[in-house]
Amino acid sequence: MTECRVPANFEIPEERNASDVLFDIVEKNGSKTVFRREVGSQWLPVTAAEAGATVVALAKGLIASGIEPGDRVALVSSTRLEWTLLDFAIWSTGAITVPIYDSSSGPQIDWIVRDSGATAVIAETAEHRAVVESAESVDDSVQIFQIDVEGGPGIVELLTERGQAVTDDEVTARRRTLVASSPATLIYTSGTTGRPKGCMLTHSNLLGEIGGVLQTSMSTLLGDGKRLLLFLPMAHVLARAINLVAMEAGVEVGYTSDIANLLPTFAVFKPSLILSVPRVFEKVYNSARQNAHDGGKGKIFDLAAEVAIEYSTAKQNGDVGLLLRAKHAVFDKLVYSKLRTALGGVCELAISGGAPLGARLGHFFSGVGIPVYEGYGLTETTAAIAVNTPGEVKVGTVGRPIPGNAVRIADDGEILLSGEVVFSGYWQNEEATATAITDGWFHTGDLGALDSEGYLRITGRKKEIIVTAGGKNVSPAPMEDIIRASALVSQAVVVGDQKPFIGALITIDPENFESWKGRNGKSAEATVADLALDAVLVAEVQRAIDDANATVSHAEAIKKFRILPSDFTEETGELTPTLKVKRNVVAEKWIEEIAAIYHKG
Repeated sequence: MTECRVPANFEIPEERNASDVLFDIVEKNGSKTVFRREVGSQWLPVTAAEAGATVVALAKGLIASGIEPGDRVALVSSTRLEWTLLDFAIWSTGAITVPIYDSSSGPQIDWIVRDSGATAVIAETAEHRAVVESAESVDDSVQIFQIDVEGGPGIVELLTERGQAVTDDEVTARRRTLVASSPATLIYTSGTTGRPKGCMLTHSNLLGEIGGVLQTSMSTLLGDGKRLLLFLPMAHVLARAINLVAMEAGVEVGYTSDIANLLPTFAVFKPSLILSVPRVFEKVYNSARQNAHDGGKGKIFDLAAEVAIEYSTAKQNGDVGLLLRAKHAVFDKLVYSKLRTALGGVCELAISGGAPLGARLGHFFSGVGIPVYEGYGLTETTAAIAVNTPGEVKVGTVGRPIPGNAVRIADDGEILLSGEVVFSGYWQNEEATATAITDGWFHTGDLGALDSEGYLRITGRKKEIIVTAGGKNVSPAPMEDIIRASALVSQAVVVGDQKPFIGALITIDPENFESWKGRNGKSAEATVADLALDAVLVAEVQRAIDDANATVSHAEAIKKFRILPSDFTEETGELTPTLKVKRNVVAEKWIEEIAAIYHKG
């Protein structure tokens, strides 16, 4: 059993709560720009005083509507400025925010509202409201508010009007009912397996995340004049926590949910910090590579990518030779500078979380000049509990514990966690809490290892370990990461539990498939289903499989694979809102394709 513990040099006063993050700025420097609001083609400043006044007005309206301290208020919305303002307003009434992904179905919303006992639901649009109203648990006892109302007053206007009789002092008194140990939010796990559980995070957990991150060297790249563009769902703990870290550090925050137009948005907003999940970084790399190949510059891009990876690796090892420096400088002008420009031209760091990034991709972006600092955490740890930081990076690891926290590796390899950011339990679920937390340590279900310097490496997940019929234990995630490095591959799911050998299900990237057909003389009308057995397509996927097989033993290698006719999506149920694969859903939905892998006919 190994352990790494990093002490904190900060304290969290019991009288402090997360709403103080905004109102401290209002009191100290109300004219400071804390947010940026997109208006047409411009990102206009929103000062602390303006934001604080809106939050107070919203809180007054919620109080006048009967929201009491301790009430749970659900919030169903895409990522936008109003999400943050409503979060602070809910806290300012003494209530608890229950975020719900805006893509959630009626039954999913029904479960969360029912389990949390929410007394009110805030829906973003009329479409969201209709889904909320379809939930069985949303009856007359549950108030529904709407952020955007076509042809009528939205939530800001409605609550401002409704709360005119409520005084500022009453809002302040409500805010002060919250202390560090008070529940701040119930976040329901995305549910890659089983029914979502309500993870109860306190204000102390959120403040611990802020203090821990800002005690690391990450703080050297955060501060006045810096900009963060948030596009991950705010219902996800990572976006929510980093939002608060940025505000506390003085970073200006902008919000967008227009994922399809991220590159044009980067060009205008010019973020100095980007927060994302690995799948987005994979798509940036794959799209850039595909564009280069389509433009006849594929060989140059591939060589540039190899040099970037080699350069980053050598730099991490402290051994960058003159020849490598020269090659890197050439490709910096030809390739890397264009990639940096595509992200706005001033991006100093990117943070990746939610799933493993993969060492190759990490080295690529680092070598290009956009260091991606990979971290590790769960909903139960208020986002990051470990992270690589400037000057303290080991690509392929998720860094060291942030101050105030500890990581322990159990005898069976499971990662155990404790500290400021670790939750106290699941909402109204003592059995699940007792299973997850023993002797003060949260059992993550993830497998990992600590090196001699305290850097944590994720090696797999206990529940995802595949045991073949021959008794061989196989961790699928590392192989899947390598397969997805192919521009043609969208998703890879390794299978083979209790089977004679390892297989894989492969989905094809819809965007890159179109250009691939053109390059390979295939009909423009042909679908993936039409070409699933095409020799050229199969051979290209096989090359990605071979790359993965080169990293494992013969017993762990993928012997057969099937190309599925369609990609995984959140709408079809195979992906979570943060683009993680729901293995149980895939196994059930594609049971015949899995069976075909092992059919001897």
